[in-house]
Amino acid sequence: MSLPAPASRDFEFNDRDFRRVCELIHKRAGIALVPAKRDMVYGRLSRRLRALGMHSFQDYLDQLERDGGDEWQAFTNALTTNLTSFFREPHHFEKLREELLARAHRAPLQIWSCAASTGEEPYSLAITACETFGSLTPPVRILATDVDTQVLATGAQGVYPVERIAGLDPALKRRYFQRGTGPNEGKCRVVPALRKLIEFRQLNLLAPRYDVGGPYDALFCRNVMIYFDKPTQRAILSRLVQHMGDDGLLYTGHSENYLHAADLIQPCGRTLYRRVRGAGA
Repeated sequence: MSLPAPASRDFEFNDRDFRRVCELIHKRAGIALVPAKRDMVYGRLSRRLRALGMHSFQDYLDQLERDGGDEWQAFTNALTTNLTSFFREPHHFEKLREELLARAHRAPLQIWSCAASTGEEPYSLAITACETFGSLTPPVRILATDVDTQVLATGAQGVYPVERIAGLDPALKRRYFQRGTGPNEGKCRVVPALRKLIEFRQLNLLAPRYDVGGPYDALFCRNVMIYFDKPTQRAILSRLVQHMGDDGLLYTGHSENYLHAADLIQPCGRTLYRRVRGAGA
């Protein structure tokens, strides 16, 4: 039996509606929503109903399944969580610096940020590369992918509120960010040299194959696998390792573990993994 919608809500959102959303987003993006996310789902999708002038979740979901089209991307974008920051988990960037120096003789080096969100991670990778090689044109290429086209557009633009870089070293802020003036007061933009190092591209990790080339020296897949169930995690990992070099490193989130995929990747440091020899071949 469904509970009535709270008086403050504009739309009824019953148990059946929530189950349909869960099934559709799992099928579309592999995301496993838990009951605790119900209010978040209502809040984000109700904006889509208002934007489309619709009056019920049932009508919205019926139309989505019937007609789909561009609304599938809007549906996915609305339910994708994009929490990120510059130099999140700093030990990863310290390790990356060591690895770039050790591999400098093999340049150009390739790095893939496969859950790039609004761009803070790939720009942190680019800054690390520039600092490591003492140049705005380091021998490094960075691929930044995400399922959400809206956040990728933000990343490609490279414009952020100045609060987002408040915690960075002042020297890094001076070298790699331009502060806005006039109508752009309160904003900052990454310098063009950083943007040239990064290719932003839409990619769904549920796709049966990834057209991303490789092999990659470093693959950052952080704080995204927690949204997938274990079978989906394993399927994604089996595709990711195909794009890792024999000594490539997989950088993961602090709350993720892959004991169920020990035949694909093995731990080699703090939230670091290497591909098992022969895995993904």
